[in-house]
Amino acid sequence: KTDAGADLVTAEAFTLSPGENKTIETGTAIDLPEGYVGLIVSRSGLGSKGIRVRNSVGVIDPEYKSDMKVSLENVSKVPHRFEVGDRIAQLLIVPIATPKFVNGRGPWPKEERGGFGSTGVA
Repeated sequence: KTDAGADLVTAEAFTLSPGENKTIETGTAIDLPEGYVGLIVSRSGLGSKGIRVRNSVGVIDPEYKSDMKVSLENVSKVPHRFEVGDRIAQLLIVPIATPKFVNGRGPWPKEERGGFGSTGVA
């Protein structure tokens, strides 16, 4: 009850071969309230074996009401077998801000930091 993430399990048995990626059904859906997002992240135990969530973090928006799927990839050199009910990822529920976006640069002064990906510090 105090864990940050909820385990997501596989609803199907499968083997993930080295270099393979596969989208897996969890058999689980969630009804997120407005103002929250579900983040699907790798489990550290699987990560240490070379199994990870393929896109680093999966995003579940409040409007999504279907089965949550997890895209896994095997970056190890050995196949990994999963059985129904095996834990494959974690779901974090996080509050989000929903700012108002404007078209163009907005009324703010020109950025002083040096541009995309730069803090201006070498």
